[in-house]
Amino acid sequence: MIFNKAFFFILLILGATMHSQTLGSKVDKETLALGEIGTYTVYISGLQGKVVKSAPKNELLPFHFEEISDSIAVSAEQYERIIQFTVFEEGTYTVPALEFNIDGSVQKTVPYEIKVVNTAQKGDVINDIRNNKEVRLDALDYWAMYKWYIIGILVFLALLIMIIVLRRYAAARKNSPQVRTNRAMRELDDLRKKKFIEKGDYRSYYVELIDITRNFISRQYSIPADVLLTDDLIEVMKRTNSISPENEAVVEDVFLRGDLVKFAKTFPDREVMEKDFNDIREFVKRSTRDLETEQLRSGV
Repeated sequence: MIFNKAFFFILLILGATMHSQTLGSKVDKETLALGEIGTYTVYISGLQGKVVKSAPKNELLPFHFEEISDSIAVSAEQYERIIQFTVFEEGTYTVPALEFNIDGSVQKTVPYEIKVVNTAQKGDVINDIRNNKEVRLDALDYWAMYKWYIIGILVFLALLIMIIVLRRYAAARKNSPQVRTNRAMRELDDLRKKKFIEKGDYRSYYVELIDITRNFISRQYSIPADVLLTDDLIEVMKRTNSISPENEAVVEDVFLRGDLVKFAKTFPDREVMEKDFNDIREFVKRSTRDLETEQLRSGV
């Protein structure tokens, strides 16, 4: 009776063993040189046609291990997966316990530690771990590589051109005939505020009135009125015809009277001083028409 029970128990163990699967793994080297190829193998026996599921190809090992090849061989009774790998950094790396699903039953491999060392010595000839590959680049590849540099340069050039144009435009506006006219009008208004006419200070009045007019003629007509004597200025105005006869007559009349006043050869009354001020003011206003006429005459 006892013999029968023992025999039956042995049969149960043998039956269980015959119907179980054996999972194993191994690495060929636990110490690798930089770039050296190692082999990791997983095998399962006694499958009896069961399906084995695991991580996809080239994704079984952790990211430190660069997989060179990953081959899987499967038969009705056996599963074998061989992975060749390498590591390009020194250190100690772990191949963890990896899961394999055998027809719904999950089994794990044993973990391994792989030590990676640098075996190079000073003076050794260093060869590439991998063969160099020649890659031909087309225009789109160069554009992808350098497009931000090109865009940056174009933006910089556009900004530089814009700044130059704006500065030239601002300078032209600042030196436009209307701006020069407005400046002279403000200077005349400032002269009026000094009340030289009301005070009877005719000498100071004509000195400043003529100075304002000379500077205005120099800026507006490009005639060196600020350095010419009155007779020379009148001659230049008549010869160049850049100032209309009406405006020439005003400038000539006021300047000749101003010279007489400065040398105390005449003493104008308030009415004459007011008229000279208003005539010069109107001359300044009309000056833009002289410039327009000159442009038409020169064909600009």
